[in-house]
Amino acid sequence: MDMSMLKPGEIGKITKVGAIGPLKRRLMDMGVLVGEEVKVEKIAPLGDPIEVTIKNYKLSLRKKEAEGIAVEVIR
Repeated sequence: MDMSMLKPGEIGKITKVGAIGPLKRRLMDMGVLVGEEVKVEKIAPLGDPIEVTIKNYKLSLRKKEAEGIAVEVIR
């Protein structure tokens, strides 16, 4: 499943970052790396953006960006 499918409060482990080029570099610079745990804090009313916590800091991602990040649900 991809990160955009997680619901608020769910925690997942990143298994693959499918973005390419500058987007992949930007995500990696922000700490979106394989093996990291991510918790969805909240989703905007229209579903975009998604606020997540990675490495104890908050990050807002567009839904399109989150769709390129594969996760497995931990809890």
